[in-house]
Formats: sequence, structure tokens, C-alpha cells
Amino acid sequence: MASVATTSPAAENEQTRHEPLIGRGMVVLFIALIGCFTAWGVAADLTTPMVAGFKRIFDMSTFQASLVQLAYFGAYFLLALPAAFINHRFSYKVGILTGLILAALGAFAFYPASKIMTYGAFLVALFAIAAGCSILETSANPYVLSLGPESTATRRLNLAQAFNPVGTNIGVLLASTLILPRLADPVDIGSLSPEQLHTIRAGELGAVMGPYLGLGFVLLVIAFAIASQKAPPIVEEFPDAGPGEGGTDSLFGVLWRSKRYRYGVVAQFFNVAAQVCTWTYLIVYVQQALGGSLQKGGFYLQLSLLVFLVSRFLMTWLIGRVRATKILTILAFLAVVLCVFAMVSPNLAGVLALVAVSFCLSLMFPTIYGVALKGLGPATKFGAAGLVMAIVGGAVMPVVQGALVDATNAAISFIVPAACFAVVGLYAVFDLVARPSGHRTARASTVTGSAA
Repeated sequence: MASVATTSPAAENEQTRHEPLIGRGMVVLFIALIGCFTAWGVAADLTTPMVAGFKRIFDMSTFQASLVQLAYFGAYFLLALPAAFINHRFSYKVGILTGLILAALGAFAFYPASKIMTYGAFLVALFAIAAGCSILETSANPYVLSLGPESTATRRLNLAQAFNPVGTNIGVLLASTLILPRLADPVDIGSLSPEQLHTIRAGELGAVMGPYLGLGFVLLVIAFAIASQKAPPIVEEFPDAGPGEGGTDSLFGVLWRSKRYRYGVVAQFFNVAAQVCTWTYLIVYVQQALGGSLQKGGFYLQLSLLVFLVSRFLMTWLIGRVRATKILTILAFLAVVLCVFAMVSPNLAGVLALVAVSFCLSLMFPTIYGVALKGLGPATKFGAAGLVMAIVGGAVMPVVQGALVDATNAAISFIVPAACFAVVGLYAVFDLVARPSGHRTARASTVTGSAA
């Protein structure tokens, strides 16, 4: 892998230290795109505590409440490929604006949902938000790359992506301070009259609605800022790849023939599944292990995301010195050990073990993204869409874990993310022993995707 080593982040920084990070006249546009990365982080992790929240409001099983994640991450699966066609047919800017407007409409839909007061209405609103975020996530990365010199494109993308975990922390902070405290007092639903129950639920759903309406206005401001700026010429993610021949069918053939890509989609499915499972059921785990409230669970989730944020910057530095999949192998199997420990020690130590899992998670999405896209050439755009579609793992496996929580308890249910992390570890091992894709994959190895 000597060719990869020659384009490590450290070497790239040395070579391009005199190049401007952002092109002339593109600063406002770049700041607006940073807002996109932050906003979908806010949306995703404002939604994560809602599993516990809706379970409390509607007096549902954990399995039923986990449909929040099915609606949210299922939209990523359904919209990623259409987003790729939008980008291909029109432009990345059109894709980003489409995603922002759709996500804003979903956020505003929380107002009528709070008046309708049915679980299904909220799921529809969440689906619309996630659909917009899916289009954003498929479009934003290459657009960021175009906002300056090609030589600083990777560094520019890494900087923008660093704001995604900032958004996740903001999302959980909003949920922990504005939503979960309003849901903290237990209510014996059986002792209430229909009118009393209606009044209580209306107040609780109003608390849920507020932060989403704020998010909707922020998304519209970002959309206006991007729409008002001149679109730059596009710099492709993999400019050394030649033009495709044989149309779309041949591009999908390239994807299917690449084991590194096929296995990477599977690994990304289980990586996102593990991430969403861990963060979603950490609150439930805290409630059962420590006898804590929703608010206490929100505190540990916030701590977990802060660990994730710090670890992301640390790992960005570390992979400039050590091959990324070597680190990925260690972190994936360490995460397995931490989940198993939490299973057998449902106490404060187990809670801290699950918080530490976020340290392992920080490297996973961008590393799998970069490794899976090696050597795809002109098929890269559709390959990237496939990796975004793999985010559907965050819809499927939390439902499985939710059913297991209902059947057993929160501690035992962490066998689900443990198994998911094991699959990620096996993919890292595969990449370590697989034959290199060729010299042109060096740039691919440095390009990363945002966190789910």
C-alpha cells in the first residue's frame, strides 16, 4: 500500500499548505454547507431520544417505539438512489436544495402532527425529514469538494464533516433540555379520564414539536444562503477516473464485481445499525441499570456523543500515521468486548462501557466509505449512493433490538450491536488481506463520508 502512504493526510497537508482552503467568493457557500452537515446531525440525534420519548407519551412497547428509527433511517434507503439521479441529471446544488426544502417541510409537519396527536402522524413527519437528509448526504460531499482548489479538496471535506458530530451533540442537548424533562414525571394512564389524558399528551407533544419547528426555520435559512450563491464548477471526487462506457447498467456492473464495494455496503449497514442501536438504547439501559430517569439517560447519551466528537478529531490525526483499517479492526472488536461487558454488568460500569463504544464508532463510517469506493472510477457516484442506502441498517436493527428488550431486558439486547460490530471488524480484516485496488485508489482512501 505504498501508493496510499504517499497521499496520507499529513503529506497532503504539507504539499498544500500554501493553497487556499476555500476558493475566492465561496466562503459564504462553504459556511452554509457546514450548516448542512451540522443540521442533519441535529436531526438524527434529536430523533434518537424520541424512541424513549414516544414510548412514554403513547404508552407503547419498546418495539413499537423503535418504529421511529425505522421511519427515519428507512427514508435514507429509499431516497439515496433518487438523489444520485437528481445530482446526475441536474446538479449537486439542486440536490442539496431539494434535500433542505424536503427536510424543512418534514420539520414543519410536526405542528399538525402535534394537533392530530397520533403516532403515525409523527412517523410521517420524521420520514420527510430523513428523506431530505438522505438527499443532502448524497449531494453535499462532492459539492464541498468543488469549493476551492482540488489540492485542498480532501482537507476541506474533512473540515466540513467535523461539524456533523457537533450537530449530533446539539441534537441530544436540545432533546435532553427541551423535551425529555417534560416527559420525566410518570403517569398512571389507567387512572386518568380521557380528557385528562388528552391534556397531558397535548402538552408533551407540544414539547416535542418546538425543537423541530426551530430546525425547520434553520434549514430554510441555509437553503436561502445556498440558493443565493453562484454555483462553482464541479470537481469530481475521483478526477482520475475516466468516463463511463455502456451507460448506467455498466456502472452498476462495476459495483457488483467489486468485492471491496459489496462487502463495504454490508459493513456500512451493520456499522450504522450498531451506532443507532447503541445510542438509541443507551437511555433505556441507563433506566434499567441505574434506575434512572429519561433525563439521566439523556445525560449519558450526551456524554457519549462528546466522546464521539473528540475521538473523531483524534482519529483524523491518527490515520495520517497508521493505516485506517488496522485501527478499524482494533476498534471494531474492542466495541464487541465493550458491548458484551455491558451485557454481563448492567450497572454504572456497564453504562460507562457503552459510553466508551462511541470512541470506537467515530472512525467507522468514514473509513468504510473510503475503502469501499476504492477503484470504482466513473461508478463512484452511484457507489456513494449505495453506501448512503446502507444507512437503512439504522432502521432495521433497532427494531430487532427493541423486540429483544421487550422479551428480555436492555442489557441482554446489546448482543445485537455486538454482532454488528463483529461484521465491521471482519470487513476491516478483509481489507487488510485483500489485494490492493491499484494506484488510482490512493485518493479514494483519503475521501471520507459523514457520520450517520
